[in-house]
Amino acid sequence: MKALEDMTLSELWDLFPIILKDPAPEKWKKSFEREKEILQGLLGSLAETVNHVGSTAVGTIKAKDIVDILVEVRDGELKECADILKNHGYIVMSESPDRISLNKGYTPCGYADEVFHIHLRKKGDNDELYFRDYLIRHYDVAKRYEELKLSLKEKYGKDRDAYTLAKTDFVKEYTQKGKSGS
Repeated sequence: MKALEDMTLSELWDLFPIILKDPAPEKWKKSFEREKEILQGLLGSLAETVNHVGSTAVGTIKAKDIVDILVEVRDGELKECADILKNHGYIVMSESPDRISLNKGYTPCGYADEVFHIHLRKKGDNDELYFRDYLIRHYDVAKRYEELKLSLKEKYGKDRDAYTLAKTDFVKEYTQKGKSGS
């Protein structure tokens, strides 16, 4: 069996297709709370805030059974936090000077029982909170987002980059509305 790091992008997308599940708010909340405790234990005071974001945090719409967690870290501590998490089994998926994304729960056999995307950010880089909160406050918009995701899943079910890119305009529009307080 190939290790994840030896697989092509196509092989990874075949192994980890986009699957949207019915809302499971209690399950997702409990998964978040357990993982938050682990992250806080590993990162200590380096983690300024740990928030549940993404569709599983909205809780009323279909979502990938993946809990997204936004961790805002003290200035200058991004790389140190990523190194700590890598040493505890998290896999770095993307890295830039201002943002690092890690995953947990991806195995050579497919998804584990619990899967997490950890978004390490500098304090204040937290647009996901505005989008999440807007969808929670506006059920009609949340349902439109769900419909968009369902249509994109059909088109890009094995191309996560295209799936994510195709949602960008919607996410930006409602993030901006959330920031403006509308």
